Amino acid sequence: MDNAGNKLRILAIHGYAQSDVMFKSKLGSIRKGFKKEIDFIFLRGPHKVPMKSNFGIDEAEDGYGWWFNTEDHIFKATIPSNLAVGFEDSIALVKKTFDKCGPFDGILGFSQGAAFATILCFMQQRNLLQIKFDFAIIVSGFKSLCKPHETYYDGRISIPSLHVYGKSDQVIPTEMAKEVSEMFINKTSVIHEGGHYIPSKKEHYKKFILEMLLNKNGNKQ
Repeated sequence: MDNAGNKLRILAIHGYAQSDVMFKSKLGSIRKGFKKEIDFIFLRGPHKVPMKSNFGIDEAEDGYGWWFNTEDHIFKATIPSNLAVGFEDSIALVKKTFDKCGPFDGILGFSQGAAFATILCFMQQRNLLQIKFDFAIIVSGFKSLCKPHETYYDGRISIPSLHVYGKSDQVIPTEMAKEVSEMFINKTSVIHEGGHYIPSKKEHYKKFILEMLLNKNGNKQ
């Protein structure tokens, strides 16, 4: 699988108050473990997160997000809101990225990025956004509680998906991650013992990744 054309191209969507650079670092073990199988392309959220809403990231780093659910630009996944401030900017960025840097075989999202990836799956399935990908990897995902997003959650997603979440997650409750996995018909779930992070064990992803690789390259025969 040394031919780059045979690799999976995956668009990686970081979590809230992270960045493309930070996410690339957090995915270091996975990138190394799948260097022959995957090319990751990292997207940076269009909205800078105010440092007052910064939870535990290095102050020397800039954090970004995909939308806020308050007027003063804060986001909390577990709090319902009538707002999704800046969401349309993120949709426009994804569309532009697919147009300029695509095609992509799949998308991978973590936390708010996973919630965003789930919405993108619904939008693709319902032809609400002209992008095309064949699978999704949802890590510590959740259903957005922002009222403007309610319209997207209709039916169930048919593309293959891998859902990874931790039993001890203090940021996104396990029930929320499980609820998202049940929106997908053709799903694989991996539940680890840890918290709100991307587990680095290759075994968590290997079977799914190899299946997606076979699907892609089998279709070329």
